[in-house]
Amino acid sequence: MIKKERKVNMTSEKKEKKILLISFIAGLLFAIAEFVFAIYTHSQSVLMDAAYDASELIFIILILFLTPLFHKPISEKRPFGFFQIESMFLIIKGFMMLSVTLGLSMNVIQSALTGGNHVNGAQISLFQLILGFISIGIYMVMRHLNRSVSSPTVDGELLGWKLDTAYSIGMSGAFFVSTFLDKTPVSFIVPYFDSLVAIGIVVFMLPENIKMLWGAMQDVFLFSPEESTVNEIKEISNEVLLPNGFVPVFYDITRTGRRLWIAVYFEIFEESLPIIKLEEVTFQVNQALGQQFENCYCELIVTTREQERKEHELLANP
Repeated sequence: MIKKERKVNMTSEKKEKKILLISFIAGLLFAIAEFVFAIYTHSQSVLMDAAYDASELIFIILILFLTPLFHKPISEKRPFGFFQIESMFLIIKGFMMLSVTLGLSMNVIQSALTGGNHVNGAQISLFQLILGFISIGIYMVMRHLNRSVSSPTVDGELLGWKLDTAYSIGMSGAFFVSTFLDKTPVSFIVPYFDSLVAIGIVVFMLPENIKMLWGAMQDVFLFSPEESTVNEIKEISNEVLLPNGFVPVFYDITRTGRRLWIAVYFEIFEESLPIIKLEEVTFQVNQALGQQFENCYCELIVTTREQERKEHELLANP
């Protein structure tokens, strides 16, 4: 069983590294192309996108070196394994992205207040359209490889490429429209269009960045996962527990990075509980949860109403 688990971990590790390497190479090429194009066109919006991609590369390099740690088995010395390291790096990435966003936003606002920025909208539109179609291809390849891998880091990379695709195509359309504004009553907006798009990027990216940062902080401090996940865990577990006469009293659910730890406190109406039955039901619950959640471990703990009452009293009067 242990050998089988190690073999699965090694396969997942290789696939995860492959996906991250594809993302890194593609991101590096994108960042170089965007920086060169931003210098050529003096576009702040393209520079903003290049800065995001460049900061992302630093994070991927660190994760590529640390990926083997995430697949090491748990032990008595490290009961949570190394999963929290990944969450800590996601927090670092979140704050790094926020600092990049705020720094570039100040430059954009300053440019807008001093008369805006004249750029060639047609060139930027074509450039972003090409990047958008390439992003779609990269996203599809990564998603195909990710079918059998459960990794918050890879999920974050997929989300990043999805946002890049939407952003590039949206930006292409916006600058294409701007090329027709010169001889219209709203021509005064043209010099500010690049700055407005750059600010739009910030508005578009900031909520996702904050969401990722908050999720990573919850994992580091061992908070319970989101309510929808908790309800799904309860529903799957109850389908196994209730028919076997196990009545759940309390669920203790913790997420650390990519692993879920679940303790179900239950009571029975029989005078005794055979150990073999407890083992069988525990196996069934873990099997049912494993079909929906990878890297999930559930233990069942028998309790009584009297024991539960004493525990509540102890917590209330330490």
